[in-house]
Amino acid sequence: MRLVGENVEMGVYPIAEALRIAEEQEADLVEISPNAVPPVCRVVDYSKFLYEQKKRQKAMKANATKVVVKEIRFGPQTDDHDYDFKKNHAIRFLQEGAKVKAYVFFKGRSIIFKEQGEILLLRLATDLEEYGKVDQLPKLEGKQMIMFLSPKKKK
Repeated sequence: MRLVGENVEMGVYPIAEALRIAEEQEADLVEISPNAVPPVCRVVDYSKFLYEQKKRQKAMKANATKVVVKEIRFGPQTDDHDYDFKKNHAIRFLQEGAKVKAYVFFKGRSIIFKEQGEILLLRLATDLEEYGKVDQLPKLEGKQMIMFLSPKKKK
């Protein structure tokens, strides 16, 4: 096997020799890449190795972006003032970097106003064009017509 590590002369050693070298340094022999020819092993303190690995994974997880989805609900006959109020909320959400799920909720027989709901969502999409882009065009799912918007990338 190929042996690597700190305070070790790199090279190809028999298994018994590699174990002896690890024992002399009071460390462990850890197999790093078993599929290589010959397999690669490292002389390292195993608990320290696991700690470093966990630390690296935690740092990667912290750097990952978290997607926040904010919802805005409309009725099929939402008035202009209410529409403007909710549009301003959507603008604020997009500027903060959150995705926006805008939906029109149809109660009872108001489902006959599907076209009004779609027009309302498309109007919202055009009004928010400079702040975000449409991920999913209005789509009717049960009693809701849903549209997703995501923020534009900052330059």
